[in-house]
Amino acid sequence: MNTQVLVGIVVVLVLLGGGFYFFSENDIDDAMHEDDVVMEEENMMEDEDSVMGQDGDTMMEGEEMMDLGDNMALGMGTYEAYAPEKLAKAEGGDVVLFFRASWCPTCRALDADIHSNKESIPEGVTILDVDYDNSTELKQKYGVTYQHTLVQVDANGEMITKWSSSPTLKALTAEII
Repeated sequence: MNTQVLVGIVVVLVLLGGGFYFFSENDIDDAMHEDDVVMEEENMMEDEDSVMGQDGDTMMEGEEMMDLGDNMALGMGTYEAYAPEKLAKAEGGDVVLFFRASWCPTCRALDADIHSNKESIPEGVTILDVDYDNSTELKQKYGVTYQHTLVQVDANGEMITKWSSSPTLKALTAEII
C-alpha cells in the first residue's frame, strides 16, 4: 500500500506542477501581448505627434492632427471616440455608433478587429466608439437594450438603421446602408 500512496502523491505533484506551468505560460503570453499593444500604441502616438511638410517644417502637432483624423491624410475612414459634434461627419459619409462595453467579449473582439484593420475602414466611414455603460441618453434615443449594438445615423443624429453582433469590421461595413 505504501507504493500506491507514493504513486498517488507523485501523480498529484505532477498535475499541480503541470497546472502551474500552464497558467504561468498564459500569464507570460498575456503580459507579452500587453507589452506589444503598449508599444504599438506608443509608436502610433509618435507617428501622430507631427506631420512634416514638404519643406520639413511641422504642419500640425498633437491633438490638432488627431482631431482631423487619419482619413484627411490617408483617404480612409476612422474609428474614434464618440462626441456629439462628430455626427456631422455623416454629411459627407457614413457614421456608425458602436455601443461597446469593456466587459463584453464580443465587443472586445470587434474593437480589436477594427483596430487591427483600420486601413480597411472604407473612405467616408466614421465608426464612433460609444461607452455602453455610461451613455444612458443615447441608448434610450436609439432603443439600444444591450451592448454590441451598432447604429448608423445621419448628420442630425437620426437613426438610419440598427443591428447587432457584427463579429468583424468587414461584417460591420457590409451592414451600412
